[in-house]
Amino acid sequence: MKCMFHIIRTGIDLLLTKAHATGRASRTRRFGLSNLPPACAFALCGLLCALPAVAAPSASGTTEIPETADFWSDYPAEPLADFLTAHLSDEELLAQMFMFGWKWQEEGRSGDAEPTPLLNQWVTQRGLGSVKVFGWNTDDTAQVARAVAYLQQESQSRRYKIPLFVATDQEGGWIRHVRGDTTTTPGNMAIGASAYPMDAYYSAYYISREIAALGINMNFAPTVDLYTDRQSSVIGPRSFGEDPQFVGELGASFVAGSLAAGVIPTAKHFPGHGDTSADSHGKAIEIRIDRQTLENRELVPFKYLIAEHVPAIMSAHLRFPLITGNEPASLSKTFLTDILRNELHYEGLIITDDMQMNGATSYAMVSDACTLAIQAGNDIILSSETAGWNERLWTKNLDLMRTNTAFRNTVKKAARRVILYKLNYFRSKTAAPLYPDLNALPSRIPDREGQAFFLSQACRSITAYKRGTALPFKPAEGERILIAGHQEHPEFFAEAEKRFGKVAHFPYKADMGPYHGLWVHDNLIPLARSYDTIIVCVDCQNNVDALRELQYTGKRIIVMSIQSPVPAMSMTWADTVLFGYSYSPYTFKALFAALCGDFDPAGALPLN
Repeated sequence: MKCMFHIIRTGIDLLLTKAHATGRASRTRRFGLSNLPPACAFALCGLLCALPAVAAPSASGTTEIPETADFWSDYPAEPLADFLTAHLSDEELLAQMFMFGWKWQEEGRSGDAEPTPLLNQWVTQRGLGSVKVFGWNTDDTAQVARAVAYLQQESQSRRYKIPLFVATDQEGGWIRHVRGDTTTTPGNMAIGASAYPMDAYYSAYYISREIAALGINMNFAPTVDLYTDRQSSVIGPRSFGEDPQFVGELGASFVAGSLAAGVIPTAKHFPGHGDTSADSHGKAIEIRIDRQTLENRELVPFKYLIAEHVPAIMSAHLRFPLITGNEPASLSKTFLTDILRNELHYEGLIITDDMQMNGATSYAMVSDACTLAIQAGNDIILSSETAGWNERLWTKNLDLMRTNTAFRNTVKKAARRVILYKLNYFRSKTAAPLYPDLNALPSRIPDREGQAFFLSQACRSITAYKRGTALPFKPAEGERILIAGHQEHPEFFAEAEKRFGKVAHFPYKADMGPYHGLWVHDNLIPLARSYDTIIVCVDCQNNVDALRELQYTGKRIIVMSIQSPVPAMSMTWADTVLFGYSYSPYTFKALFAALCGDFDPAGALPLN
């Protein structure tokens, strides 16, 4: 308990140092280098020399490279990229553009924790360029590291020894594809509530240090979508907020922290997924805004990140009918070549969102959609499933390379961009290891320094949406307390018991359906009348609906909101409402610390 209080005290000290910035995004707050942990201060100071370049000055006119050269030969990146691109076969060029995910448990092979034989074939026989670690079976971090090392070894068995990009979605907060011993962090909206760019930097830095220890070298983060549609089911607390400049500055800081830890960040979802309540995984999504609105709102965060040389951007399967008609932005030459490349002068990698998503397949078959994605200007085509050996997404596009010179040149240009970035990245001193050290994993995951930071960050994020008689909460002797919260989050109940001793529990499902919501209503309301204070945890509208009649019990109600704050914004009938923005264990610690008066919650709701 003393240790935890010391960490929370650190968070309070940082809160006391905040000052409103006078820079581009005036809603952000600063604290100086003197507050940084030594490792982060060192990383920040060394950031400029650590950044891999997307395009170095060409020396191709003066460098002769022998036929025996490979990826690791000691030549400048530009001429070596030219050499490799010129010597790769059509199959190898096209393979550099694909990124496949895999499920580790094949049907009929229970317990198999290795990449599938099919994926191995793609790597060893065709020279697949990249792989993606999804969250299907990542509870054992050592298995993740072994799989990554195995696939990189397979890539090094080929003649030119071009290594793999190994990507995942480790945004922080809600989206955490590599689970196991990795840290569940407060996430983007909590960063937005603290409004410190350095909180974005640190979050990315510690998240990236953990996944880099596993050999993962690319992260599909930060999410710089704006929280424009308050009913969003797919973005929500993944967003830093709704102000474009504010999101742009925090996103740029996240990019810097990721690069300092040796992981390639990927900004998403271009050109912006925030102005819709629906999910492009499940259906075609239309965002009905005009070009001027897009320019002044959705594109602003991407402009910030492009100015800071973000190395990768993910294109989204979103339709903008008032701008480009029915085609998704991920398949649109207008969006990717005309706007992103030519108007915004972006020079890094463009990666599609998963081509298996209905947002893409509802427009065209997967093989045709891949062709359109290549022609639109994407450099890497992502598929959550490993393609079959002779699937049309491969055979059709390979045939097109052999019969259409313009298409072949497009593939060759994209493959060269991928190879050039790999050369600059993998041959730098900051790159994630090709072969992770399994013996070092217990000391690196979870990141010990990161644990102290994430608790302090959670403290800075806590927002007192409504301050009542319960803030700070000092229970009277003999006061009867009922804790009603999500059974999926035992940390909520554990923190209550640490603070108040023996308390009554009423667990319910976080994502309750109508029948469970009715059960909660019928059982919680009568029970609540036997207690003096009821502390409830909410994260969705169903929770709010089921708990609404608590206001008529005459009892003191304290609301702790996690995930999106929007549902709980209607619960002003409660005595006290606190926003925490995530279900991280650090958030629960911070919520109860704020409630009990350990510090004054100074987070600000990052929504107008």
